[in-house]
Amino acid sequence: MPEPVRFVADTSVTVSRLFFRISVPALAFEHALLHSRMIVSTETLVELEDVLSRSKFDTYLPLQKRMSFFHYLRRNSDFVESVAPISACRDPKDDKFLALALTGHADMILSGDQDLLVLHPFRGIKILTPRQYLDQPVA
Repeated sequence: MPEPVRFVADTSVTVSRLFFRISVPALAFEHALLHSRMIVSTETLVELEDVLSRSKFDTYLPLQKRMSFFHYLRRNSDFVESVAPISACRDPKDDKFLALALTGHADMILSGDQDLLVLHPFRGIKILTPRQYLDQPVA
């Protein structure tokens, strides 16, 4: 049996899944979760938890539900323990996604961030927008 596809989702795509359930990023994220294995690291989880904890989201969804989503992802993703840092992106805050993808042997990064997308492919790893991911032919 072939290894499942491993993917990294940037924070904006992940947050879109929670707040905009019928958006293209949310649909792509959900499809990737159902058909692949998401990988996470301490750095990506810290950023996600920080974003989900922001009070500006209180009017959209209670903190408890946002944190339930966070804990669900943490439990159901493959955790990559030690990520070797790299410096390759024009926005250094996005290097954590590239480093995770490399260290965790990801097949793809799901992102809407132009700072990441301009690097496609990055050392053999696809960097796809949610629309590009959904438009791929099914294998």
